[in-house]
Amino acid sequence: MSRVGKLPVDVPQGVEISISGQDVQVKGPKGSLSRTFHPLVEIAKEEGSLRVKPREESQKARGLWGLSRSLLFNMVHGVSQGFTKVLEINGVGYRAEVAGDTLKMALGFSNPVEYKLPQGVAATVEKNTIVTLTAIDNELLGQTCATIRAFRPPEPYKGKGIKYADETIRRKVGKAGVK
Repeated sequence: MSRVGKLPVDVPQGVEISISGQDVQVKGPKGSLSRTFHPLVEIAKEEGSLRVKPREESQKARGLWGLSRSLLFNMVHGVSQGFTKVLEINGVGYRAEVAGDTLKMALGFSNPVEYKLPQGVAATVEKNTIVTLTAIDNELLGQTCATIRAFRPPEPYKGKGIKYADETIRRKVGKAGVK
């Protein structure tokens, strides 16, 4: 039994869900999302909640059971409340700014890095070093943050680079500490 899969997905007020076969569309105050789920899982609408059940007792169906429930929960949470991730830029002269739908970053390269944000992701910059990204699609938001972080990942000696706000960088001792 999947501990995650057997939990119901509560549907808050103002969120509409339409299920047609394996296609699920969720509409809420922040927007709408749709996804086609795997045929090995069944999504049933109950009073005020949604249930995900496997159609057969195979290992693949049990694996998709918890995944499908998590994806469905993220869709409902996204259209009702949205998702937010915070990135921090550390380093002398490293900074960021938002111009329209483009994130411009000075990361120690000879030219500034310009990243066009995907549709559905909004960014704000505070103090030139804290980038807050918001979206209703958690998968798109996570991929966008990973792409931005990949421009200059944090290095372990001085901690310079782009990191998540809740990420801890394991620091290493430099050459002087070897003696």
